This record gives sequence, structure tokens and C-alpha cells, in this order.
Amino acid sequence: MVCAICGKEGARIRRVTRSYGKGKNLLVIEKIPVISCPFCGESYFTAETLHEIERIRLHRQNFAEKRQVAVVNFA
Repeated sequence: MVCAICGKEGARIRRVTRSYGKGKNLLVIEKIPVISCPFCGESYFTAETLHEIERIRLHRQNFAEKRQVAVVNFA
């Protein structure tokens, strides 16, 4: 895959987890595809992925399963 930032061949798709919101509005999305380039060090989402993230966020009640999560303050 060619990196959209530096133009070199060798970018790979990784899967990441991201959280959106906080408290009772926290939403965690797992296995999001991100393109990562070993040459320039950039990682980025495609426009299609960003649209899908936004769709999931808008319709979270249709997609999300509730899980309990342990939360710790760094302090």
C-alpha cells in the first residue's frame, strides 16, 4: 500500500481502539483500521473510516453492547 503522506510503498493497515466522549457518554470503538507508514511514521484514517466512525457515534444505541470498564486516575 502506498502512503498518502510520503508516497512510499509499504504502508500497512493496523487495528486500533479509540474512545470518544467521557463519563456516561463514553463510547469505545475497537478494531478501527488505521493506515500506518514505517517510513514517515504517520498514521491516519481514510475518509471512509472517518465516515463510518461518525455513523457509529450517531447511531451508537444500535451498535453498542454495554460492558463494565475499570477506570483509574493517574494522579
